[in-house]
Amino acid sequence: MAHPLIPQVIELATPVAESIGLEVVGAAFHTNYNPPVLRIDIRNPAQDTGLDDCEQMSRVLEATLDAAGIIPDRYVLEISSPGVSHLLTNDRDFSSFKGFPVVVSTIELNQTQRDWHGKLVRRDETAVYLNQKGRTIKIAREQVMKVQLDEER
Repeated sequence: MAHPLIPQVIELATPVAESIGLEVVGAAFHTNYNPPVLRIDIRNPAQDTGLDDCEQMSRVLEATLDAAGIIPDRYVLEISSPGVSHLLTNDRDFSSFKGFPVVVSTIELNQTQRDWHGKLVRRDETAVYLNQKGRTIKIAREQVMKVQLDEER
């Protein structure tokens, strides 16, 4: 369960991140540490997220959080990249993971879910293409619920 301050933190952090070309992708407040740790995960949509991105976000967000005063006690602000997301959501993800094993979850016409396993070939406006044992499978995008990296293969 998320800490009750997380929605406020995200509301403050999102415009700060956008102002420096970043995205907020997650937040957690770990109160079991002394002092508590507020962790904000960011992503640079234009390139790999680097240490400079984290440092810049930390400097700007720290001032914003202090001015807002929503965290009354001492805490540690930690800015990091969430690493590789297992869910493919944008063109950059589909380009970066071409040839990787993925699972495409679909909803069929009869409302049953089906998972397709294969290596990602590409995605275009109409379909996602997988290679299954040398054969290309075309899956209509309107049936695709999600595409994620297949950790088991």
